[in-house]
Amino acid sequence: MSATQVQFRFGLVGFGEIGSTVAAGLRKAGLSSITAYDKYAFDGPFSRLIQERAQASSVTLVRSNQELADAADVIFSATPGVASVESAAAFAPCLTAAHTFVDFASATPKIKQAVAGRLSSTGALVGDGSIEGTPLQGYGMTMLSSGPAGERIRDLLNPWGMNIEFVGEELGTASGIKILRSVLIKGIEALHDEMLLAARRYGVADRVLASASKTLARPWMDTVHSLLPSGAIHAKRRAEELEMSAEAVRDAGIEPTMAEAVAKRLRWKESLGLKDHFNGVVPETVEDTLAAMERKMAKAA
Repeated sequence: MSATQVQFRFGLVGFGEIGSTVAAGLRKAGLSSITAYDKYAFDGPFSRLIQERAQASSVTLVRSNQELADAADVIFSATPGVASVESAAAFAPCLTAAHTFVDFASATPKIKQAVAGRLSSTGALVGDGSIEGTPLQGYGMTMLSSGPAGERIRDLLNPWGMNIEFVGEELGTASGIKILRSVLIKGIEALHDEMLLAARRYGVADRVLASASKTLARPWMDTVHSLLPSGAIHAKRRAEELEMSAEAVRDAGIEPTMAEAVAKRLRWKESLGLKDHFNGVVPETVEDTLAAMERKMAKAA
C-alpha cells in the first residue's frame, strides 16, 4: 500500500457492469472493505450473475440500504439514472454526517441536484459523478466528479488506481458534461446503425464506412472547426443532401429517423439567416458561429 492509499469502508449501489468492474479493480488493488447493495441481487433475472461477480471479487452483498449504510462510509452509486432520485430517497433514512455519497449515474444536472435535495437532511457529504469511459477499460476508466464530495471521492479512489477528474464545486457539473456529450456519442452509434443497415441493402457497407473513416480520421477538433463555421454558409445545401439521404435510406426499407432529424436541424440552421449575416463568407471560428446562432435565436424568441 502506497503512502497516499487510505483504507476505508467502500460501498456500491448497483452491481452491474460498472459496479462490479470498480469493485474487482479496487479489491485487486488492495482495498479491503467493499460491500454492495443491488435490489436484484437475490431476486431478479440476473441475480445469479450478480452473486457470481460478487463472489469472484470477494465483495459482500447486502439486502438493504440500511445494511449498506452500516457497512460503508463512502458510497458510490451506479444505478440507472432514472432510478437516482428513488434510490437517494431510500437512503435518506440511513445516512448520517459520517457518510460520503456520490451518484455516478448518467443523468441530468437537475436529477443530481434532486438527489442532493433528498439527502440534505442527513448531513452526508454529497457529490455528483459521471463515467466517460467503459468497463472494457477496467476500473481505471475515465470518470468525472463535482460538488461538495467531488474532491473527496477523487482523493480517496485515485490512489487505488481509479481515474477521477474533479471538474468543479457546483453539483451537477460532472453529469452535465457527460449527458450533453452523449448527444454526440450516442448519436454516432445511432447514425452508424441507420447508415450501415441501409448501406448493406445496397451492397456498399464496407465502401461507405471506409469513405466516412477517411473524413473522420483527422483530429476531431479539426472536424469541428471545419464543419461548424462552413455550415453557417452551407446549411441549405447540406439539408438538401440529407433529405436525399433520407430518401435513399427509406428506399432501402429502413426508417430514416436519424437522417430526417439531421435534415430538420440543418433546415432550422438555414432559417437563422446565417449566410446573409456573414455576407456569404465562412466565419473564422466556431465561437463566431455559435455566438451568431445564439443572437439569432434570442432575436427570434
